[in-house]
Amino acid sequence: MEVIPFIKPFCSRLPISLTTSQSQMAMQNSPYKVLLLRKYPSFRRTTSASLSCFGRRSSSQFLSLLNILNAKYYSTGSESESCVSVKKRSRGPVMAAKKNSEGLKQEDGKYKHTVDLPKTTFGMRANAVVREPEIQKLWDENQVFKKVVERNDGGSFILHDGPPYANGDLHIGHALNKILKDIINRYKLLQNYKVHYVPGWDCHGLPIELKVLQSLDEDARKELTPIKLRKKAAKFAIATVKAQMASFQRYGVWADWDHPYRTLDPEYEAAQIEVFGQMTLQGYIYRGRKPVHWSPSSRTALAEAELEYPEGHVSKSMYAIFNLVDAKKSHDLLEEFFPNLFVAIWTTTPWTIPANAAVAVNANLQYAVVEVQSSPADDSASPGNAKKKLGNVFKQQESLFLIVALDLIPTLEAKWGTKLVLKKTVMGSDLESSRYVHPIDSRECPIVIGGDYITTESGTGLVHTAPGHGQDDYVTGLKYGLPIRSPVDDDGKFTEEAGQFCGLDVLGNGNDAVIEYLDKNCSLVMVEPYKHKYPYDWRTKKPTIFRATEQWFASVEGFRQAAIAAISQVTWVPPQAEKRIISMTSSRSDWCISRQRTWGVPIPVFYHVETREPLMNEATINHIKSIFSQKGSDAWWYMTVEELLPNDYRHKASEYEKGTDTMDVWFDSGSSWAAVLEKRDGLSSPADVYLEGTDQHRGWFQSSLLTSVATKGRAPYSAVVTHGFVLDERGLKMSKSLGNVVDPITVIDGGKNQKETPAYGADVLRLWVSSVDYTGDVLIGPQILRQMSDIYRKLRGTLRFLLANLHDWKIDYAVPYNELPKIDQHALFQLQNVVKNIKDNYEHYQFFKIFQLIQRFVIVDLSNFYFDVAKDRLYVGGTTSCTRRTCQTVLAEHLLTIVKVIAPILPHLAEDVWQHLPFQYTTEDGQIAKYVFESRWPSNEERYLALPDEEVQYWDKILELRTEVNKVLEVARSGKLIGSSLEAKVFLHTADDSFSGKLTEACESSNDADTLPRIFITSQVEILPYLQNEQIEQASYTGEYLIGEKSKVWIGVSRAEGAKCERCWNFSPQVGSYNEHPSLCGRCYNVVASQPEPALAAAVS
Repeated sequence: MEVIPFIKPFCSRLPISLTTSQSQMAMQNSPYKVLLLRKYPSFRRTTSASLSCFGRRSSSQFLSLLNILNAKYYSTGSESESCVSVKKRSRGPVMAAKKNSEGLKQEDGKYKHTVDLPKTTFGMRANAVVREPEIQKLWDENQVFKKVVERNDGGSFILHDGPPYANGDLHIGHALNKILKDIINRYKLLQNYKVHYVPGWDCHGLPIELKVLQSLDEDARKELTPIKLRKKAAKFAIATVKAQMASFQRYGVWADWDHPYRTLDPEYEAAQIEVFGQMTLQGYIYRGRKPVHWSPSSRTALAEAELEYPEGHVSKSMYAIFNLVDAKKSHDLLEEFFPNLFVAIWTTTPWTIPANAAVAVNANLQYAVVEVQSSPADDSASPGNAKKKLGNVFKQQESLFLIVALDLIPTLEAKWGTKLVLKKTVMGSDLESSRYVHPIDSRECPIVIGGDYITTESGTGLVHTAPGHGQDDYVTGLKYGLPIRSPVDDDGKFTEEAGQFCGLDVLGNGNDAVIEYLDKNCSLVMVEPYKHKYPYDWRTKKPTIFRATEQWFASVEGFRQAAIAAISQVTWVPPQAEKRIISMTSSRSDWCISRQRTWGVPIPVFYHVETREPLMNEATINHIKSIFSQKGSDAWWYMTVEELLPNDYRHKASEYEKGTDTMDVWFDSGSSWAAVLEKRDGLSSPADVYLEGTDQHRGWFQSSLLTSVATKGRAPYSAVVTHGFVLDERGLKMSKSLGNVVDPITVIDGGKNQKETPAYGADVLRLWVSSVDYTGDVLIGPQILRQMSDIYRKLRGTLRFLLANLHDWKIDYAVPYNELPKIDQHALFQLQNVVKNIKDNYEHYQFFKIFQLIQRFVIVDLSNFYFDVAKDRLYVGGTTSCTRRTCQTVLAEHLLTIVKVIAPILPHLAEDVWQHLPFQYTTEDGQIAKYVFESRWPSNEERYLALPDEEVQYWDKILELRTEVNKVLEVARSGKLIGSSLEAKVFLHTADDSFSGKLTEACESSNDADTLPRIFITSQVEILPYLQNEQIEQASYTGEYLIGEKSKVWIGVSRAEGAKCERCWNFSPQVGSYNEHPSLCGRCYNVVASQPEPALAAAVS
């Protein structure tokens, strides 16, 4: 057994500063501000926290520490206050220990065997790199997670895991995500739930396929068949899953690691085909030609969730004009302007002009015919306009009339640098059915009425419409039966249909060629750079295009309202997430679910060789599902059409061929509720919670919602929790180029340079997760991690203090609540309040508030007051004395409670403490809890909360008064009147008769722990009934304290009366009164007289 060393507790203090502003901010952000200020008045004053470090000392040095009763080795005031505490309270015992260690006579320490020093083998240093894996091994070997789940009988709790992508190493965002989930699961375990958590991985898709292709040389790629590619992709994905799983386990995450779900597993693929089949049979799946996000760099269609919109994209925006040849409805109004009348359009995609089929106007907008009366000066060469170019259209000699939105005339005049004279106005509805000549192929095209997307915020108020290259254009095109032209191939190059532009890259030289052609033919007004958000392929980081292709779609329109209704039945954390997903669901187009890749689950469709009519019905889908459940989806590639078709169709096998499209990976993961929750024993849908990043509102949350609503009519989750992204300490996105990437494994195990990147362990990383408000973006970096490490170290020190002072404790020693001193009852009242608030925050997933509560109460409040005054009772009160046992009763309650409430966040620390408990813990149902998660959540002790308000208010005043007394004591110490606070006598006077009476009662209390000298850590306290010059002169140093807004308390300090007790260092007139022990006070005499002198000291290092 190790005796806790206290010889040099302050020399190596490593404070973590908590500024006043930070403290106030934490309080302002807490809904428990009023409660905390009322229950814990020290919150109002504490501005920083520090924790002493313990050095190593020999056993002979430990044996000399008989006078350490008041050593404040867990200082939690500000740094200056900590130093004050050392000098005014602990100087004597520390100096005594030092002298003893330097070899003073043995008789100087003759009462050492009567002092109960703290003892524990629980180390001050976590040694997390070694200790955490040991604890994880302990859990694994004893199947603690499994056993706790089996034993719990409080109902089922299912947190369904959103599958990370199996294509590389984990990053700090993964750590945030998985640790948040684990905190919830572990809390639910303590709440007696049967927690079901099956980890999952997304194993299909382009990123993995690209990883395989990048690993092969050109010759190997040429020989790569689809089935060979799939086998290599599967091997890569499985290896990645294994590596990621090991990292998650190192984070301390508990899960059913032996039975994860992987989207490449045959049973999963079969369940996915089943969901697809159900949607098909209900008419939600269809094949159509419509514009989709297309990635030329990946040569496949993309879902919205596969896009990103990086800052800084610049397009070439263009103003162009098309010659109007027929006005239809407004012929009489516009006749005078022919043949020099044009419609002016604006576009950021000039390359789509070859596919133009119409110009759309807003029926409710007012349009104007304007005459161009002055040619603009070409200012393209002027500074800042190097890329701005005016077209040749203004160089024409004849009159030029343009149709633009009336409200945009001033804007266009300024932009084009010309004078536009208003000639006539016309409503947009009157322009419908007018016709213009296409500027490239001379086709006549109509003017049509578009939707609300046509505004006067930008452009000209008239929209170039190419149904093959835009969603709004496509909808308008369907309304008017416009041709859906898309003369662009899979590589993003113009096809032969584009005529002279064939073979050109639409995002490069093809775009330039169209602009040049229009300018040459006097259709270009101006071209200029335009910075805006533009969709990029999230994998290749290259721009995408909108392109009409033959694809398979899920008709969201068919169940959109049902999906929105289902969203309202879900609890969203934070609440604003509900609005976000409703907005995305209500505005999204039909879901393109087909991909032109090899590595994925195939769409189970056969095409007639001649007519290209698809064959896909209940019989064919069920047959494919049956095959996949046994052989996996590879069977689609190596089995023949005849083998893949059910018996009734095999005679027609020669007439069909297999489709080559695979499903969108979001359909893969979006089917996990069916493949996991509805297929595995003990699980069910809907899950209690889904928890992922905020980007999943358009990803997994939405794809899961759509597949579930389409087939089950409800959401697959009861609650959804979302978290933000992780940024560096400056709020910047992490990137290797900036050198600001924080690797979670490096945080845990340390880097190559341990001084720059020390090993903090998983619990420090988990503590960081609990400290941030994850509902927004969160910050992490070296400084933040150091702060977390300091807080962790202080918390560990607090728990070590508790363990060490319970080394001789047994549950049988517990003192009944009604027999506890008032100070102990108040301590339990505070504890129960904190537990109640922590539980409420766990229930509402507000972990950062738990972090604040633990930091304030456990690290600061307990150490500042209760532990500080408890040391006298614990060390010199007498081993079996009532005052020590009552204190140990409270400490045991605090230890067990604190360990349980921090266990979900800091499981390794909690288990480490639990394995060092000096006593056995038995649960309410009589079972021995060998591990902390077998102990259950702390029971609700209403009797602790039943402390009368009058008593609560009394202790609030006492704590505030204690702070003021300490200030006067410090002045007295500075004036050399006293050294230690035990050398002082305190005088108090107040005109408040009620409070004065309570103070007098406290001084005369029969329970030593409740007396004011023990609370103030002074030798004597005297309450003066009145204040006269004689009393004022008796006090060398004085001060005043205002209680509330009315009552004042006068405080005086003088030297203590009597001599110093050799054992407890309190001053007392009784010292010298006992012949057998002339150097002891009355209390110490009674303790020593009842304790036999041992033959050999028991404390060893």
